[in-house]
Amino acid sequence: MFSGSLKTKQMEKGLVHIYTGDGKGKTTASVGLAVRALGHGWKVVYASFFKRPDTCGYNEVRVLKELGATVFSFSEGMPMANKHISREEYHSAVESGLSELKKYIAGNKIDLLVLDEILIAIQCHFIEEDELKRFISEKPASMELVLTGRGATAGLKELADYVTNLSKEKHPFDRGISSREGIEY
Repeated sequence: MFSGSLKTKQMEKGLVHIYTGDGKGKTTASVGLAVRALGHGWKVVYASFFKRPDTCGYNEVRVLKELGATVFSFSEGMPMANKHISREEYHSAVESGLSELKKYIAGNKIDLLVLDEILIAIQCHFIEEDELKRFISEKPASMELVLTGRGATAGLKELADYVTNLSKEKHPFDRGISSREGIEY
């Protein structure tokens, strides 16, 4: 059993979580953690880098707002599915998003920050891995940080305290079944 002082000591240092892999559930896991944190009265910021929660039916983000989370969205959708936006526009959106978050963090006490799909920005070369590593190293010591997306690098995994790899064994999409509202989004 934890004593009160041990529990307090554990929360003095915010840890880094990575949800990665080719399986379903990375965003879902981060939303679940955010809901848990909100339930404990934490200040939660949820930043979406490639899923437009306001236009793409990601209603879990609407619920996070209703529960008290601050939500940011920094792109016009997934790069693979949105051909009318240039690489330069994606690059600019990710860089300005991280910059905006740094300013927001500096002026506010945040307990949990989720960077949803930020790992795609590394994989697609919209930002350099070193830039995200710098963001991690400069975060407030007590802030818990969650990174999601496919393709977490060995270097980022090394910095993390939790690494969860969600791997696909079977998925209805492989049989031609499209994403379903309420399940995949």
